[in-house]
Amino acid sequence: MIFFDCLAFVSRRRNFAAPNLFTLTIYKMDKMIARFPAQLEEALGIAEKVQLKKHKAPFRSIFISGLGGSGIGGGFVQDFVRGVCKLPIVVSKGYQAPNWVNKHTLAICSSYSGNTEETLSTFEHLLGTGAKIVCIASGGKLIELAKQHGLDYVQVPSGWSSPRACMGYSIVAQLGILRAAKLIPGKLFNNVAAAQKLLVKDLASIQKSARKIAGFLAGKTPVVYVADSMEAVAVRWRQQINENAKMLCWHHALPEMNHNELVGWRDQRPDVAVIWLRNRDDFQRTAVRMDINKDIIEHYTQTSIEVYSKGKSLIEKAFYLVHLGDWMSFYLAELHKVDPTEIKVIDFLKAELAKV
Repeated sequence: MIFFDCLAFVSRRRNFAAPNLFTLTIYKMDKMIARFPAQLEEALGIAEKVQLKKHKAPFRSIFISGLGGSGIGGGFVQDFVRGVCKLPIVVSKGYQAPNWVNKHTLAICSSYSGNTEETLSTFEHLLGTGAKIVCIASGGKLIELAKQHGLDYVQVPSGWSSPRACMGYSIVAQLGILRAAKLIPGKLFNNVAAAQKLLVKDLASIQKSARKIAGFLAGKTPVVYVADSMEAVAVRWRQQINENAKMLCWHHALPEMNHNELVGWRDQRPDVAVIWLRNRDDFQRTAVRMDINKDIIEHYTQTSIEVYSKGKSLIEKAFYLVHLGDWMSFYLAELHKVDPTEIKVIDFLKAELAKV
């Protein structure tokens, strides 16, 4: 096992690769990642100004619609507010809202571009439910529809070429909506501000650790494990490895992983690298499970890395690990000599869908 205390932190084919674009465009992604702390600060200012029109019925549920970077934003909001929000929150990553959505639901539609097909479909479905609909986008059809129907919306800055790099806007805007609806306390925003300062202060050590982790993951299939209280972080790591480094990756959360996936570990897998994302205050039984699981899995792979968060609050720790993972995925793209901004296969998929 390799342990880093920095954080402390062990058929037919189509070619969609971008030809010879690596040296021309890779620096765009690192600049976007570097701007994440500034984005959080800017997002706090946007969230501070969020106001909602009065709704005709009390809220009894929260529904969030979003895909990709916007969808994972909803996952973070779920994790961040579970200890302070008394209403259930459901995040949807499909085309329709569930039938339980009604006039007692606060429904948030989040799409950075404002043109995400699934979110627009869900929005249309929500119009007939009586729910309080609030939209988040940089522009596009979603903002146009919000204006057309006289709905509340939060418009975030445009101009970012990779929506996944705009997750900070999505998370903080959603928190701003929940605060404006009087569903969460304002103290959570102090935690976001503290996280922003931590990321600025620790940038050099974060980048150094990220390079080391990328070196251990290069040429392997990464597997990310985390406590259930912070599963959104593992999803973010997986998605960034997928999109930036152009690699397959999977993740799971404990303790659920102990009831299924653990049984799958019984053959030697030198091609797999396991990353344990940990917090020093993880729930005690979950932490014990992680220790035992780590011992078991290290019989089958020689690459096992423990990555510990920094920070006082859940929000600080989550954003610390997010920023570390974002940099790691960028350095992994460098090692694999791929362009982290290129998503040609997704563009191809959208073009094919447009024909139907």
